[in-house]
Amino acid sequence: MIQTILINIIGGVCLLLYGLQLAGEGLQGVVGARLRGLLSSVTKNRLLGVGAGAAITAIIQSSSATTVMLVGFTSAGLLTLHQTIAIILGADIGTTITVQLLAFPILDYSLMIVGVGFLMYFMAKRRPTKFMGMAILGFGFLFLGLKTLTHGMIPLKEISWIPDLMLSVEDHPFWSMLFSAVLTAFLHSSAATIGIALAFASQGLLTLQASIPIILGANVGTCAVALISSIGAPAEAKRVAIAHTLFKIIGVVLFYPFLGPYAELTGYTAHTLTRQIANAHTLFNVVITGLILPFSTPLANLVTRLVKDPPKAEDPAHPRYLDPHVLDSPPLALGQATREAIRLADIVQGMYKNTITVFTRDNPELIDDIETRENWVDNLNREIKLYLTKLSQSALNQEQLQREMALLAAINDLENIGDIIDKNLMELARKKIYKGLRFSDQGLKEIVDLHQMVGQNFEGVITSFASQDPELAQRVIKSKGWVAQKERELRQAHIRRLHEGLPESIETSAIHLDVLTNLKRINSHITNIAYPIAEQT
Repeated sequence: MIQTILINIIGGVCLLLYGLQLAGEGLQGVVGARLRGLLSSVTKNRLLGVGAGAAITAIIQSSSATTVMLVGFTSAGLLTLHQTIAIILGADIGTTITVQLLAFPILDYSLMIVGVGFLMYFMAKRRPTKFMGMAILGFGFLFLGLKTLTHGMIPLKEISWIPDLMLSVEDHPFWSMLFSAVLTAFLHSSAATIGIALAFASQGLLTLQASIPIILGANVGTCAVALISSIGAPAEAKRVAIAHTLFKIIGVVLFYPFLGPYAELTGYTAHTLTRQIANAHTLFNVVITGLILPFSTPLANLVTRLVKDPPKAEDPAHPRYLDPHVLDSPPLALGQATREAIRLADIVQGMYKNTITVFTRDNPELIDDIETRENWVDNLNREIKLYLTKLSQSALNQEQLQREMALLAAINDLENIGDIIDKNLMELARKKIYKGLRFSDQGLKEIVDLHQMVGQNFEGVITSFASQDPELAQRVIKSKGWVAQKERELRQAHIRRLHEGLPESIETSAIHLDVLTNLKRINSHITNIAYPIAEQT
């Protein structure tokens, strides 16, 4: 007998769930294309939002599905949390319509409804009629599933300890509420859980008092699907799922201390126990909506504070220090612009250091990375200039004006260095890589030496710029002649190798000489940055 009971219960639940899905798909097929338009048209009015949420959930046959849809809309940026709250509350009312249908005494007609739906679905030529047939077929399976559950529980009354066990549920409301929440999360449907409660109640195995905690638990458990769907979604979408859960928990906290009076109140709403249970479910959601809707904005703000936006990954191309709030204070603004210029210099210096790696290791991926950083440099240079332009509208004294002009000149030279690296040196590197050329050992060593010499000057000028050290800037300027002399010596050494007929030198001659020239050009721009600093003495 136990085996037969289990088969009936499992089969009834499966029919119930399948009926819910089929009815929802059918009704969505009839009016689903209008759902998004309905949502977008009612979000400015909270009462209309409640009505839309109820209507959509009645169509979809699942408040969880409605909430998941809202999570998707907010992820796509179509709705905000404030716009969805009324719809969420309406969805909780809409899901009670299914339970109200289950409470009607039409289970004996379930097979007839299945037959009507089947004929409409398979004989209809037009898609709307076909979808309507699917919906009717789904409702038929819904009633058939509940009928199977109800009849499957009749033998339970004959097992002596089952009625006592079910009646004892009334003495443990918290545990029955928890079990109901878990079951609803597993079934993904509060209507299915309450449908099972209706089946137990129809056989006298469950009282109204014992059904109330099950209703409360089912309302909390239905939030699980939305919470799961929000994993990995943007913060705004997570807030929708959290808000839905929060509303249900608030409702349970408010109702739980008054289980007895609540059961007594709902007992007056109908003559049959199944209808009383359905009404208890509806009343719970209507009352919660009425209580929460006036406070939707503060609650939305609370949820926004609870679920913070994740820290945004810093965009290297976006200024870090250019604070518009200090533009009225020229000393502070110039200090912030200087910090941003130093950051710009660090990026260009990093590009320069990687340049020699490209030539020594033939690394095309690093070329692409250097090009990306050149885009950062262009953007930062533009932003700093724009910031300083706004600053110049303020009254600057002579010293501040000179500092501004030196800053503009410095970032211009830094951008030129970046351009030389990207448009000249990297193009030479590409040509070397794609043609499969290699420098002679001595030629490569000479390029590395000159690169290192210019790199030391680059390091020196950044340090002098950051510390405004005139002495260090003077040393950088003096080295300009040494670099020029070194470049001439290396050019002559390369020409000697050409006369000797060294194959590597002949093949890479144009690239080799252009690399030397561009390193010398970079050093000239480095020296230009040092001049205004050195003149402070």
